Amino acid sequence: MYSLSPTDTLPIGSLPIDTQIDAAGRWFLKSGIQEASGGVARYYRSDLGQNARVSTEITGYAVRTLLFLYQRTGQSPYLEAGIRAARFLTRSAWDARLGTFPFELSVDGESAFAYFFDCGIIVRGLLSAWRATEDLEFRDAAIAAGRAMLTDFAGGAGIHPILALPEKRPLEWEPRWSASPGCYQLKSAMAWRELFEVTGESAFLRGYESTLEAALASEGQFLPGEADQARVMDRLHAYAYFLEGLVPVLDRPECATAFRNGVDRAGRYLREIAPVFARSDVYAQVLRVRLQGALPLGDGAHEAEQVASFQIHSSDPRVDGGFLFGRKQDEAMPFVNPVSTAFCVQALALWHDRVANSSPQLGSKSAQLGSKYDVI
Repeated sequence: MYSLSPTDTLPIGSLPIDTQIDAAGRWFLKSGIQEASGGVARYYRSDLGQNARVSTEITGYAVRTLLFLYQRTGQSPYLEAGIRAARFLTRSAWDARLGTFPFELSVDGESAFAYFFDCGIIVRGLLSAWRATEDLEFRDAAIAAGRAMLTDFAGGAGIHPILALPEKRPLEWEPRWSASPGCYQLKSAMAWRELFEVTGESAFLRGYESTLEAALASEGQFLPGEADQARVMDRLHAYAYFLEGLVPVLDRPECATAFRNGVDRAGRYLREIAPVFARSDVYAQVLRVRLQGALPLGDGAHEAEQVASFQIHSSDPRVDGGFLFGRKQDEAMPFVNPVSTAFCVQALALWHDRVANSSPQLGSKSAQLGSKYDVI
């Protein structure tokens, strides 16, 4: 478990929003979570004092996060770090021979797996980098990866979540949510919707629409899905991906109804399970969709308070400003997590804007980032 030093304080939730954002941004830039290659580690283990391996999916998330911080603050180091992360994806992570993004970079010459979900997150990150820079390298890599997703992961009974490389053989589905098809895949399919708007290729739109149809048909069975409350919290994280994937289509009555009911459902499970196991990213996800869907605030104030409670203030730059992954029985877990930090800082910024009834002051690049700048 994470043990705070005498010079650390947790949380810093009472600080002004700009201070919270600056602290999170400093963690991305200064903690070492982004390596010199541009790749971003899956998490930092505070008990071991070391990063996990670089993850292509987490690097994709980091691209959008760093561009969010650039859009929010206008500070160029965020743009520069975001471009480094995007170039890592196009120049080091993309396997041109196989035509896919592997789960992690190979250490022995062979990459073991490719995940549908990861590929969609990476595509969305690259499209964000293209919109911010107009660099065709990012756009073209995103299009190539999106086309490969359509070809490689399609299955008669649903999208295959994992492929074994190099043959791209679908793995047998397993009961755990990340190893079987489900409504959570809708967030990754948002990459196809964005690619359709970029290219006009109807196959991309059909991919998103078919994923949406399947998600709406199956989401009612996704929760709780487990008897163990900790595992239900993990599934709640995945269910929030489904809600995020609905954000672009809330003008459709059936989607708006599923969204409203889903946010209420997610909020109830979160309140019920949090005393046993609380994930910072789930608090942030529920708060973000509540705000982006323009729903009544409901538990928003409580969710924002809880989100802020996971941010660390420390003399140690490896953790200072980052967000902890979670707590079990009120004891902090030893993972300082890039995705948790990304979701949490965006949720707090959106909450601040909603409460203040204001919009962030955008820099000159805001028009280039455009409306695709939604959920990280």
